[in-house]
Amino acid sequence: MKGFAVGDIVGRKSYNLDIYFKITSLEKGPDGRTIARLKGLHMRLCATAPVDDLVKIDPADLVNYLREQARENSEHLRRIFTRREKVRQFALERGARKEDKEKKPGNFGAGSNANGIYGFDVPGSVLHIDGDSDYLELCLTTYKRLSIPAHGYSIEEKKQPEVVEELLHKHTPDLLVLTGHDGFIKGKEDYTDIENYYSSKYFVEAVKAARRYEKSMDDLVIFAGACQSHYEAILAAGANFASSPQRVMIHAYDPVFVVEKIAYTSIFDPVSIREVISDTITGFSGIGGVETRGKFRLGLPTSPY
Repeated sequence: MKGFAVGDIVGRKSYNLDIYFKITSLEKGPDGRTIARLKGLHMRLCATAPVDDLVKIDPADLVNYLREQARENSEHLRRIFTRREKVRQFALERGARKEDKEKKPGNFGAGSNANGIYGFDVPGSVLHIDGDSDYLELCLTTYKRLSIPAHGYSIEEKKQPEVVEELLHKHTPDLLVLTGHDGFIKGKEDYTDIENYYSSKYFVEAVKAARRYEKSMDDLVIFAGACQSHYEAILAAGANFASSPQRVMIHAYDPVFVVEKIAYTSIFDPVSIREVISDTITGFSGIGGVETRGKFRLGLPTSPY
């Protein structure tokens, strides 16, 4: 098969190697040419390409790419922790009684309110169903680093509508993520027809199933979609946030950064849509949503036991 094998990291010559893919399968096409099925390394895109359009990525280039991805992710995490600490101090001050703050103005120890009482965090919990086991592992690792309680399941997109209600009953999460791979099928022209997408109809059906479990968009916050997904249909099905308004690629970590903002925004506050999307890697061309309340609760005091 022209020197290509399942697991090879490749780029497409016709797209100037803009995205790095892993080959997931090789098969003969109707015209006898060998066709590779591809998934993005960090972009939630599935695609097919003839092997004569593929180029193996040089190991040195791959190392540089992975290093840059790690650097970008670390920078996002740094910004999140900085923002989270500011918000937490505000919440602690709000949790203190007015007269206590008047007695002890201006000097709050780290993690404590005006009484010196230390609080504890109760962020929203996540159920993440992902069509790609590699991406799921990346996301679960990031949830852990961000101190977000999460349960994850690797379930292919077409089966997600069948299992989502059962898993919601099992874990009763505050936030649900439904994602994996998607894409606008090459050769199609009508972006409004959901049949022209690889996985969008499955995300729509999974969101509908989740809304049969919990109708309220504040009680269960849903993110759904992947690269180039049918954004309008997914939102209409009942998702709070979805991809992809401009039918662009989204990054593997984008769902994590969306739900982190919601999980750590106070239940007293609506989540700023602009801030949520600004915290993602892809931005407004790839992610959109509707007004949603936060899922974070501050607890006081911390038990010594």
